[in-house]
Amino acid sequence: MAETTGEDLGADRSLLLVDDDEPFLKRLAKAMERRGFEPVLAETVAAGKTIAATRPPAYAVIDLRLGDGNGLDVVETLRESRPDARIVVLTGYGAIATAVAAVKIGATDYLSKPADANDITHALLSRGDTLPPPPENPMSADRVRWEHIQRVYELCDRNVSETARRLNMHRRTLQRILAKRSPK
Repeated sequence: MAETTGEDLGADRSLLLVDDDEPFLKRLAKAMERRGFEPVLAETVAAGKTIAATRPPAYAVIDLRLGDGNGLDVVETLRESRPDARIVVLTGYGAIATAVAAVKIGATDYLSKPADANDITHALLSRGDTLPPPPENPMSADRVRWEHIQRVYELCDRNVSETARRLNMHRRTLQRILAKRSPK
């Protein structure tokens, strides 16, 4: 995809970026700035909601899972303050249920991490008339399995025994999986 120009964005180029991964947040802010956006950064739900309520941006990229809560709370606040905002929800734990919830409360699109600046820009600027292209580097089956295990582990408040029970897996097997690095 070609890089955007200022005309693609319209007059209001304000962009709220909410993510608790500081290095990712800063890299994304620089990349989006090069594409003509004017990013404002927040690392928490509270900071994101404050910005969304006081200076609602035209565009937003919000991580689903943040240290102090759920990014969908920021989406709701922004949607109340600025109904025409284009909002993309990012997550490392892609699931159909969370994608549906994000779209129901007003997200324009939902992307699984790792998503690059081109994917995000395309999602922010697309008007829904065309289907997005298939990902160039889809997650491997091992990575999808690992992501699912991590999500269930987090939902069980990092309780290994409960996670193993819900996944119908032996506890020691689960401990070995959790001790390894994520697959590519």
